[in-house]
Formats: sequence, C-alpha cells, structure tokens
Amino acid sequence: MIIKNVKKISLNEYKEYSIKNDLYFWLNKLPSERIAAVDHLRNQYHGNTIRLQRTVRIIKRIQS
Repeated sequence: MIIKNVKKISLNEYKEYSIKNDLYFWLNKLPSERIAAVDHLRNQYHGNTIRLQRTVRIIKRIQS
C-alpha cells in the first residue's frame, strides 16, 4: 500500500534551504570542476568559441 506523505514548508524556508544546499554542493567541488561548469555554461550561451567575444563601439564626437 502506498501512503501519501506531504511536507509543507513556506517559500522563504524553501529558498533558504535551496541556497544553502547549492552553496554546500559547489563548495564541495574541486576548483577545476567549478571552472569546467562555468565554461560549460559559457559555451551554451556564447557557442563554441575559445575566447570570450569582445564588443567595440566607436562613437564620433561632435567637436565644439
């Protein structure tokens, strides 16, 4: 027989638990694993570029 088990907590308690749990997770990783995770997220966002992209904008000023 399956027994229904529900634990109700407030949203603030959940956020606090989630933040602590995430922090504990990442603090237990090696620095190389953290860098690899950041690089993976960067690759997802910017594509498979080796270097970070730079954006340059030239603005011509009016001489006064």
